[in-house]
Amino acid sequence: MPAALGLVATLLSISVIWPQVWLSCRHGRTAGLSPSAAWLAAPLNLSWLVVGLLIADPAQVVTNTVVGAGNTAVLAALLLARPDLRTRRALLRTAPGAAGLTAVTAGCTGAVLLLGVAPSGAADVLAAAAAVVGAAAALPQPLALLRDRSQDLSGMSPVRWWLGAGSCAAWAGYGAVADQSLMALSAAVGLACALVTLTVVSGRRPLAPVVALAARRPRPRLAAAA
Repeated sequence: MPAALGLVATLLSISVIWPQVWLSCRHGRTAGLSPSAAWLAAPLNLSWLVVGLLIADPAQVVTNTVVGAGNTAVLAALLLARPDLRTRRALLRTAPGAAGLTAVTAGCTGAVLLLGVAPSGAADVLAAAAAVVGAAAALPQPLALLRDRSQDLSGMSPVRWWLGAGSCAAWAGYGAVADQSLMALSAAVGLACALVTLTVVSGRRPLAPVVALAARRPRPRLAAAA
């Protein structure tokens, strides 16, 4: 059972980011994406990748290697499209969490490689940090959408959030049956946030262009010449 759930979670997670990568990297559309969530995504993948290596969990290793590359690409596309997000003030607002989690990951890795700390112990500490940050990282996107109902969401892929909801559900189940409660809790929070985001993104109807509306309006008839 854990192996089957791990396989489903891996396949869903590997596929989840690529619709957004296509939209943001191929077409340059990033409107609606949360900078804070984008910054946290890649370090979270790195953290869970290291956890997977420490406990010899191939499902986590494969998933977070592939998805981490996709999340890094989306972050790069967002920063290229939004120069204002590269300012010192913006970085201090959106990137500290990512920097902190990266430092924790590096610290746990160094403790194992240099200090001889047991891999399982380091994995427990890192998994706890990743679970807490992962649950927090799921919040900025739905909160940003709920705060501003009028913002442009053309840069967000609904397919990505359908796949994300399925992925989180699978990881929650995998964490529960594999006795990884922190992973299950983090995935459950991610599932709730993904469903909120999906509801907002899928329910938003694009506004009809002004030109198209004008074209459909009946034109007044000119009075016949006397």
